[in-house]
Amino acid sequence: MGKPALEPKTWAPPRSPGLRGRWQQNAVLAGLELLPIPGSGAEDVAVLPDGDLVTGLAEGRICRLSPDGRHIEIVADTGGRPLGIEVRHDGQLVVCDATRGLLLVHPTSGAIEVLADRFDGRPLRFTNNAALHRDGSILFSDSSRRFGLEHFKGELLEHSETGRLLRWQDGEVDLVADGLAFANGVALTHGGDAAWVAETGAYRISRVWLAGERAGQREVIADNLPAFPDNLSTGSDGTVWVALPSTRDAALDALLPRPPVLRKVVWALPDALQPRAKRLSFVAGFSPDGTLTHNLQGPGDRFHYVTGVREHHGMLYLGSLVETAIARIPLPA
Repeated sequence: MGKPALEPKTWAPPRSPGLRGRWQQNAVLAGLELLPIPGSGAEDVAVLPDGDLVTGLAEGRICRLSPDGRHIEIVADTGGRPLGIEVRHDGQLVVCDATRGLLLVHPTSGAIEVLADRFDGRPLRFTNNAALHRDGSILFSDSSRRFGLEHFKGELLEHSETGRLLRWQDGEVDLVADGLAFANGVALTHGGDAAWVAETGAYRISRVWLAGERAGQREVIADNLPAFPDNLSTGSDGTVWVALPSTRDAALDALLPRPPVLRKVVWALPDALQPRAKRLSFVAGFSPDGTLTHNLQGPGDRFHYVTGVREHHGMLYLGSLVETAIARIPLPA
């Protein structure tokens, strides 16, 4: 299948803060413990009520691991590409499948139900990450109306801002926010009055109010990040954890404000000649008001391209779109 045509929009990104100051380079994640998985691409990690870990693999299988990683079983196969994964109160899994849409997976029987694969009469192109509201609804991201997972770099190059935050409830899907630059990770405040959504293509995280006087309003809560934000999750104390698979690319930042034809030329190049992710481990944590509280980095020699992060019982579990393991480390102070 050929690449979709690129229709670039010019955008002048803010100058990257780099890995200095509050983003000072460090080696907090150098001591990651690795839990091997029977495949690759555990993009996200969730924790079942009994403490077992669940994740999706690149070829479509859903994998369950004991907390120490010694016992592994395959519980389902979506037939697509599972990305974000959440655990409902009844133990069933809400899975964002990039190609099949929003799914409900039973981890015991392996049964799969499609909750949503269309919106406004059109198929969802890139279902990515979700958060479960206490009212039973599901907030989830559709990263792009132009590009699927296999061509995600096109969304970064084009900067078309066609990403959306959607809400599923009782079989219906509604639009919460539109015009997002590569909508990605989703997290909810503890009170459920607002959702955070990562805009990977704009190096920022936005907050969308869901209730109260500001319902429907959107604002940037964390801007000009030094890396691409991916999946989000909410910690026990309200910290919003952010997976950062790669630092920003200077060539991409230089191209975005220039004549669009230059990005069309880059898009036509073989993938091996296009900008590539930097090899490191990187996770950030923000307080509910958007203050950076955790800057966790590692060299990336053993585990890199962190796309998912989950806090559970004093541990941080990390997923990666490309690695053959889940990583974990005691939660740093």
